[in-house]
Amino acid sequence: MWLICLLACVPAESTGDTVDTGDTVDTVDTAVPDDTGLTPRESRCTHSPALVQCAHETVTLEVAGLSRRLHYQVPLGAPPAGGWPTVIFWQGSLVSAAKAWDATPSERFGGWNEALLLASLLDAGFAVLAPEAQGEGSTWWDTNIPPFATAWESSPDHALVLALLAGIDADRWGPLDPGRLYATGLSSGGYMTSRMALSYPGRFRALAIESAGWATCGSAGCLMPAALPAGHPPTLLLHGQLDTVVPVWQASVYDSALARDEVEHALVLDAWAGHGWIDAAPAAVSAWFEAH
Repeated sequence: MWLICLLACVPAESTGDTVDTGDTVDTVDTAVPDDTGLTPRESRCTHSPALVQCAHETVTLEVAGLSRRLHYQVPLGAPPAGGWPTVIFWQGSLVSAAKAWDATPSERFGGWNEALLLASLLDAGFAVLAPEAQGEGSTWWDTNIPPFATAWESSPDHALVLALLAGIDADRWGPLDPGRLYATGLSSGGYMTSRMALSYPGRFRALAIESAGWATCGSAGCLMPAALPAGHPPTLLLHGQLDTVVPVWQASVYDSALARDEVEHALVLDAWAGHGWIDAAPAAVSAWFEAH
């Protein structure tokens, strides 16, 4: 296990390497390891101290009788053989996925870091798909909401995931590599990211979960399964220790379950952050996906 702590960290037992992230910066290094098949390229995003903007496309999908918007973008340049590795980005509750592409430092829930994350992923050679939750992104994901938490295949969001996977397989939103899929998200979107491990085995290479926990848990309680699904992808957990919406113990119990079941994992804690994307997220999530 990697245990990464920013500023100060609650005592934690570590059985593996400790990684020192150093100072957090809001610049993006586009260089990537040679074995990924990715090369540095011009950015889809513009950066200034006051604004991050990433150009993207928006389409409407008709899924299970509902209209669902999808925001997406591929990196500039020629794709690697097999297509772009692709990240599905799951928004947090009540905040449209459209906000992730255009942010100022004053955004709620770490929205500035969220936009820097999307910029970092695109600059590193990942395509990004960001679907909206129901109600034009004004609600939340079904993964931990009764009755869908335990009857997932009847949920509208399961139908959406199937439509996204089919579209990726068919290169509907550009030349995408269905063998190199990743997922990340905040809060409700973090639980939805975990759902990818529970309900879509073998489809995702790695996950990064911010301010959330196991797929069926809620902020007030969590019952972890006795064993995680076979083939659970390598998982990075990120959390602010001052989070009062989803307490940090949610990440801790998930991290312990990953360690118990010998799943590759890492935990990033920010001692002074509340509920939202922490400062380490843009660099840490991109690096985690590049490593897988």
